[in-house]
Amino acid sequence: MFYIYRKEGKPERDVETLTIYMVIATILGARLGHVLFYEPEKYLANPIDILKIWEGGLASHGAAFGILFALWVYVNYYIKINLNPFSKPKKRFAFKKHKREHQSYLQVVDRIVIVVALAGCLIRLGNFMNSEIYGIPTQSEYGVVFVNNATEAFAGYSSPIDEIDYKKDGGRALSEQGYVPIELAVKFKNEPEILNEQSITQYLTGKFKNVITDYAYVSAHIYHPENQELDYKLSQNPDGSYTAIVKVYGIARHPTQLYEAATSFLIFVLLLLLWLKYKNETPQGLLLGLFLILLFGLRFVHELFKENQVAFEDEMTYNMGQILSIPLIIAGVLILYRAISKGRYKEKEQNS
Repeated sequence: MFYIYRKEGKPERDVETLTIYMVIATILGARLGHVLFYEPEKYLANPIDILKIWEGGLASHGAAFGILFALWVYVNYYIKINLNPFSKPKKRFAFKKHKREHQSYLQVVDRIVIVVALAGCLIRLGNFMNSEIYGIPTQSEYGVVFVNNATEAFAGYSSPIDEIDYKKDGGRALSEQGYVPIELAVKFKNEPEILNEQSITQYLTGKFKNVITDYAYVSAHIYHPENQELDYKLSQNPDGSYTAIVKVYGIARHPTQLYEAATSFLIFVLLLLLWLKYKNETPQGLLLGLFLILLFGLRFVHELFKENQVAFEDEMTYNMGQILSIPLIIAGVLILYRAISKGRYKEKEQNS
């Protein structure tokens, strides 16, 4: 944004103010979007849980609405908060109507969506690394087995497991369900007074197997028939610790995070190239319209390959992500039509 404002001759200090608006709007919008659209009953019953962002629950559609509203406030109002406790009470907070010079609403949003598209790409890459917002099972070659949940299930101070390594088992065929054969190299902590061959065997055939078969957030990614004995080989390492090679199956899923990351990056490139071509003369609303149509149009398609986030979506023809995308796509079409009809923006024209 600093680069864009510098090239267009706008005050670079406004970018700092704009960044504050964006950060607050993204967090509040994404959180409230999830609360209102996905789990309203849960949070209305326990409103204090709305503040527990670290437990998860953010919605990109909510972030979009939050950003659009915050930018409208940024363009039309002046807000100042003085945190100095020694300042006069009247000077600690100011809120008044104030139109920013040479910055119309559509102009600002057009520039912001360039950055938002790139940020969306990076966020989805982070989701992929954290095994979040994954897709439905697939037998395609590009399916990914997400193992973070299994690793976290066996982590912790009280767990006898030191670490788990995962690798594809090329010596076995796919399961009847099309699941991928994998090997888990389960290395146990070096505590010979507690962890001997007998105790580890009991753990593997008991607690370890139960976690894989009975814990839904693990069995969604790792499969082992509940009525079959665990297939493993236990060996002792030179340092006295033990490692078990456990044969199970991985449930490969569509890496929808990567699909969205790739399309968001392409949208970023397209919007940036259009801005580089027109700069100050970019038709107002052109970039915003394209952004809404492409991002949420593709989001509608991506949702076909994603797991539903909440249970009530299982009974719906279209999930909540798809339903919320429709009005944004329609808005994008209307904004794009307006931008094309008006043509290139001229600085002497009155801001709208």
